Amino acid sequence: MSQQKSAVTDAANDTVTLVDNATGRSCELPVMHGTIGPKVFDIGKLYAQTGMFTFDPGYTSTGSCKSSITYIDGEEGILLHRGYPIDELAENSDFLEVCYLLLNGELPSRAEKAKFEKQITYHTMVHEQLINFFRGFRRDAHPMAIMCGVVGALSAFYHDSTDIRDPRQRIVASHRLIAKMPTIAAMAYKYSVGQPFIYPRNDLSYAENFLHMTFAVPAEEYKINPVLSRAMDRIFILHADHEQNASTSTVRMAGSSGANPFACIAAGIASLWGPAHGGANEAVLNMLEEIGSKDRVGEYIKRAKDKDDPFRLMGFGHRVYKNYDPRAKVMRQTCHEVLAELGVEDEPLLELAMELERIALEDEYFVEKKLYPNVDFYSGIILRAMGFPTSMFTVLFAVARTVGWVAQWKEMIEDPTQKIGRPRQLYVGPAKRSFTPLDQRG
Repeated sequence: MSQQKSAVTDAANDTVTLVDNATGRSCELPVMHGTIGPKVFDIGKLYAQTGMFTFDPGYTSTGSCKSSITYIDGEEGILLHRGYPIDELAENSDFLEVCYLLLNGELPSRAEKAKFEKQITYHTMVHEQLINFFRGFRRDAHPMAIMCGVVGALSAFYHDSTDIRDPRQRIVASHRLIAKMPTIAAMAYKYSVGQPFIYPRNDLSYAENFLHMTFAVPAEEYKINPVLSRAMDRIFILHADHEQNASTSTVRMAGSSGANPFACIAAGIASLWGPAHGGANEAVLNMLEEIGSKDRVGEYIKRAKDKDDPFRLMGFGHRVYKNYDPRAKVMRQTCHEVLAELGVEDEPLLELAMELERIALEDEYFVEKKLYPNVDFYSGIILRAMGFPTSMFTVLFAVARTVGWVAQWKEMIEDPTQKIGRPRQLYVGPAKRSFTPLDQRG
């Protein structure tokens, strides 16, 4: 077909017809409907009927799968998990309850929640030989590098949950990953600062246990602060899943080959490590350190408005959300609760962050362009106030996102229509040419 085409939608038959205006040839593509959200063209037979593929860098206009887990409407600022608004879950639920929802499709009964919490709690310990694995890393290794290696190595320790064809093994692997990820993350932190590993405790909640393993030392008792543990729990909830983002798509792509779940989640961690994905809240802190003080905020706001200036305000606006990030409202409240609890309002960097927030919510330029503070802006401030180094920010993201990755992986494995991922390409290299012997190449 030539490049001159038109598309005609047949509402009665739910098809769209592509017509080559030059030759008159046409093909019909079915139109598919989700529960909510845009309709999609089913292009599965496009190549067979036309001899052509679609071209969509970044797959931003391509649906790669059917999913019933998470729905996002970036224009309206909506994020739903299994139909439940994210702010309602963050306000009324806890992380393990959200984990159950993402994995199973429904909120648990009281008995189901208690059983699930016990299953996760009693899987939090890791194989003792993993300690030797940690010791193979340099002390200055980035915690995300350690996470990639250790999580990928779990398949060498838990052979009884790597058969993806066995539904029972899939569930066990899912529970193990959700349970052990905080333990591994805390161990990565402890290793980087030269402190002894702290074992998990079954009498603590998921967030409390993580904070205890991260900040406790054998020399004294670590006291759980309920405001901080609730903040940690909310951070986990708000990052639990976010539809088909880069790391989730990586997990699905790796899983489509039949790779074991531990390898798939390690691939997701590697993808998340990228600064354009999981490193955004770390970039916020770097930006604040560059600005330095409240006195220079006006200067940097002016630079941010200048199209010719390469400086950009990190943590404002969102690629998906063209309105206010629905997670940011909850995170903003949590941020102010944490700062008040810790009494760190006088810390220069956090004072600076609050001044930036005030301007962004009032300045006509930011309001008009809908450059609101997003979840990364607030989470970076919270984590800084709680004592986490910036190198741990993406690690915490990985801990939270593990349940989303696992739920998406499980859904993909159980989808009878799933195939091994195999994107096409628009080849722009040399056409076929003959080989020239070395002595004839001049």
